[in-house]
Parts: sequence; structure tokens; C-alpha cells
Amino acid sequence: MTETTTLTVNDMTCNHCVGTVTRALQAALPGAEIAVDLATHSVRFTGDAAKGKEAIEEAGYTPE
Repeated sequence: MTETTTLTVNDMTCNHCVGTVTRALQAALPGAEIAVDLATHSVRFTGDAAKGKEAIEEAGYTPE
């Protein structure tokens, strides 16, 4: 069973941010299921939670 992680990324404020976060997760977690909701600042993905969080941070955002 694949672990699903949900993080809040409050400094994600526009569609450009959504694309940046999505691409960072796709690069770090190939094949992961990724769902980003700008309205709720929610990022949900499958795979390694620590790698995903690190990828978001390296993209310049602050996941909680």
C-alpha cells in the first residue's frame, strides 16, 4: 500500500506556484499521484513523505 501525505503550503498563492510545486514533486517522486488545491493551499501526494516535503522546500515553499 502506498502512503499518502497531505501538506499545507500557505505560501503557494497562484497557478504558477501550483505548477512549480507539482513539477518539483514529479521530479522527486516519479510516478506519484499528486493533487494540488490552490484554494485550500493543500498538496497531497503518494510516496516518500520526507522526499516530497524536501522537494517542496527546495522549490522555495514552506510545507506544514
